[in-house]
Amino acid sequence: MTAKSGERCNWTGISEPIYARYHDEEWGVPLVDSGAMFEKLVLEGFQSGLSWLTILKKRENFRLAFDQFDTEKIARYRARDIERLMHDVGIVRNLAKIEATIENAKAYNTLSKTKPFAHFIWGFLEGAPIQNRLASLKDAPSETELSKRISKALKREGFRFLGPTTVYAFMQSSGMVNDHLVTCPRHAPCAKLQAALKVPGR
Repeated sequence: MTAKSGERCNWTGISEPIYARYHDEEWGVPLVDSGAMFEKLVLEGFQSGLSWLTILKKRENFRLAFDQFDTEKIARYRARDIERLMHDVGIVRNLAKIEATIENAKAYNTLSKTKPFAHFIWGFLEGAPIQNRLASLKDAPSETELSKRISKALKREGFRFLGPTTVYAFMQSSGMVNDHLVTCPRHAPCAKLQAALKVPGR
């Protein structure tokens, strides 16, 4: 279902077609592919301090710049790759975030030897995805106790630049929590998809 104009969650910039499509087709839909989850987590890290609209507009450039988020390739990046990325005007050129992405790829590869990344992340939920009933975006938390726990666990595994606020944004976008407003046409469809989800690893 495509939300009608004016009925979507009232995000800043939602009138932008690319943002509207993201809201209608991706945000809150359960994401269970480990590689896709890694990509989303990295992009959420790059979003820190910026708008998500900025990241959306650069997403295809990010995919090209980071070898389609192939963690085996990213983990082998060296100084010349960092220099290339720092000169790539199509992405967010932030040295700390670029270096963190390389370290995160290494951490992802190490973790994947034990269990799939999707199993690791979804394993923090005690049951089905969390269903919130927000009347206004101001009611949505920026972080939760769960996002704090996941952030700490990721850091223990060697991940960087993934604080609890970034992790909560990732949880929202990947369907671990339903933070569409109750008045939004996407709240009920996402709730249905989340309720029917077979949580990875269970």
